[in-house]
Amino acid sequence: MSTLHPTIAEVTQRIRERSRDRRAAYLARIDAAAGSGPHRATLSCGNLAHGFAACSAGDKSALRSGVAPNLGIVNAYNDMLSAHQPLERFPFLLKNAARSVGATAQVAGGVPAMCDGVTQGRTGMELSLFSREVIALSTAVALSHDMFDAALYLGVCDKIVPGLLIGALSFGHLPAIFVPAGPMPSGLPNDDKSRVRQRYAEGKATREELLEAEAQSYHGPGTCTFYGTANSNQMLMELMGLHLPGASFINPDTPLRDALTSEAARRAAQITALGDDYRPVGRIIDERAIVNGVVGLHATGGSTNHLLHLIAIAAAAGIELHLEDFDALSSAVPLLARVYPNGSADVNHFHAAGGLGFLIAELLDAGLLHGDVETVAGQGLARYRVEPRLNDERELEYVPAAGRSGDPSVLRPATDPFRADGGLRVLRGPLGTAAIKVSAVPEDRFVIEAPCRVFTEQQDVRKAFERGELDRDVVVVVRFQGPRANGMPELHQLTPTLSVLQKRGHRVALVTDGRMSGASGQVPAAIHVSPEAAAGGAIARLRDGDVVRVDANAGTLDVLVPAGEWNARESVQIDRSASHVGMGRELFEVFRNAAGTAEVGGGIFGIA
Repeated sequence: MSTLHPTIAEVTQRIRERSRDRRAAYLARIDAAAGSGPHRATLSCGNLAHGFAACSAGDKSALRSGVAPNLGIVNAYNDMLSAHQPLERFPFLLKNAARSVGATAQVAGGVPAMCDGVTQGRTGMELSLFSREVIALSTAVALSHDMFDAALYLGVCDKIVPGLLIGALSFGHLPAIFVPAGPMPSGLPNDDKSRVRQRYAEGKATREELLEAEAQSYHGPGTCTFYGTANSNQMLMELMGLHLPGASFINPDTPLRDALTSEAARRAAQITALGDDYRPVGRIIDERAIVNGVVGLHATGGSTNHLLHLIAIAAAAGIELHLEDFDALSSAVPLLARVYPNGSADVNHFHAAGGLGFLIAELLDAGLLHGDVETVAGQGLARYRVEPRLNDERELEYVPAAGRSGDPSVLRPATDPFRADGGLRVLRGPLGTAAIKVSAVPEDRFVIEAPCRVFTEQQDVRKAFERGELDRDVVVVVRFQGPRANGMPELHQLTPTLSVLQKRGHRVALVTDGRMSGASGQVPAAIHVSPEAAAGGAIARLRDGDVVRVDANAGTLDVLVPAGEWNARESVQIDRSASHVGMGRELFEVFRNAAGTAEVGGGIFGIA
């Protein structure tokens, strides 16, 4: 095993030390939950009879005996969202696979799954981030029947996987395997899609032309093929040892995908406390697994939403992860992948070039991952240096991952990266703390200094653009978009507008207390500004014309206003009540009022 990179070792130790007490308390709690053995054996006869009343005769017999593993399935299936539609068939596959090894499986419950792609720029987007908390709570409800020896988690997209994992960690004594659905096959090339979007933003393409391009891009069952939060989720579950090796990017409704799905149930039955290879999820997700996830995020140019999600996930396991840890790790981890929006390729091209098997092997050999972790596949992350396939008998087998990239324009070895660092920086200054992802930003745009134009709604940015008011060097500020203001919606609709301005030669940046996800692309964006405007953050003091400096090289976020004038200014306050009702938003008031800052995960589960 390669020697661990000193920065990886140092950051991991720092996290371990600051988390010591919380982590110890968490482990004591899950050990106590595991100590009494299979909990359904302690249920009363009435409780247990309710629990298996609707089962088949064979499953009833196994559940009555209490000696066979029973797997809980927590499912995010719906048939409106392409990524989750394939999950309709999974319970059938999982139940049959469980029976083949003498186990049983039951659908314990469902969790909601919403799509940021459908709700972009819409009122529903204001429920998006907090849906993570709802999913975690729903997962807890699903598992509360205390009938299960392990759980299988079926979910794919943005908040769904983080929410499922937070919920799973509250039942950390149970083994957990995450079962993905895979990406849809490639559609319209991403460069072509981007050109149509930009032409539409400039008024040069019709709505029908734009709709046709989008329909050719998002055209069938499976995850969207760009490398946003959904596909970053899959990478994380593999790097953190919660997928079966190679499971992330196999297309839906294929024999190999079905074989991996079935194998997940068989493996889950093997790692319960009833056998001799017990692997509870609360032990698998430790400081090393969290660091491995952050390393994977940097090495692939993954979604900035995981600055929120990984902090909340870590907190659920009693681990304190800070923004400074992301920054420090980014300095040591090279960028090995270029996947849209950080390149023109999609995740199918990434997978064909060698995918996660190649990437994990490269990072392990460079000493950039903890190889000595526990995973659902067994001890050691080296088990993931492989590629799944079907043999001549149509059985699942693994072969060593490719030794070289099949396409160096998409995936490179650690000795020849696209960038020497991961491209994620933390910014600090008079405006607060923010993050910026520069993996796709041209280096001559790492520093932007320009007068700002302040908005409170992303739609108003578009209107100002159409009036010609932004056709200059400008720092666009969109504030009152944080968790407490309106649930921290994603502001991805700003990307085409800002990209057009940048392509016209203007020096442009975005500063916001909202989110931009993994799709911010080439425009420098200082996001997740904290404290947010609605909580008295300094971003609420900005006025049109103030010169703002976004410096990714120095790690600063400055406003070039004389200190005396700046300190004397009062924060702008706006009435957000209209955005707190309608489309179910009134039901989320408890989340808005309790939400932590972006620095602690932007929800109710972070460590204060």
